[in-house]
Amino acid sequence: MIRCIVGLGNPGREYENTRHNIGFRVADFFIKQSGSEWKKRWWQNYWLAQSNYGTGKLLCCKPATYMNLSGRAIYKVVKKYKLNSDELLIIYDDINLPLGKLRIRAGGSSGGHNGLKSIINYLGTDNIPRLRIGIGKSNKDRIGYVLGNFENEEMELVEQMIKKAVEAINLLLSEPWDRAVQQINTFFKN
Repeated sequence: MIRCIVGLGNPGREYENTRHNIGFRVADFFIKQSGSEWKKRWWQNYWLAQSNYGTGKLLCCKPATYMNLSGRAIYKVVKKYKLNSDELLIIYDDINLPLGKLRIRAGGSSGGHNGLKSIINYLGTDNIPRLRIGIGKSNKDRIGYVLGNFENEEMELVEQMIKKAVEAINLLLSEPWDRAVQQINTFFKN
């Protein structure tokens, strides 16, 4: 059962609309729809929001560290709220998926994503559910590409993708895991 949604990104206005911050944008949209608000926990390196979902409370978190240090913040959240790694849902950008595609997994390697790698290192396990958001590949410099803004012609698809990601989160929260994963990986591919 998912008890904490984690959107990954980099803090600061200069990163706000970058491809690497799509996890933040999905978490922001989810929190806005839930009617909750972010509370800054700078001394603990994260923003936190709580919302009522079903019969319980659902936490949402965004690390206030840079992407490569995301594990530091998530480790603090896990310890403070007594969470297991499989109760998290990490949302992050994936350069290996075409723009607009979503994929869900229950665990596995970081796939080269430094934010997820940091979380796996801090928690000591790769048994962490994750929602990967396709940002597409480029022949350009990889770092420059992920830290670059989406192109104007991509913005409509990006907004649709954010909405689809929130629909996927709602499915994961309301359906049995296997059924939700099958629907997301089958019907949310495009």
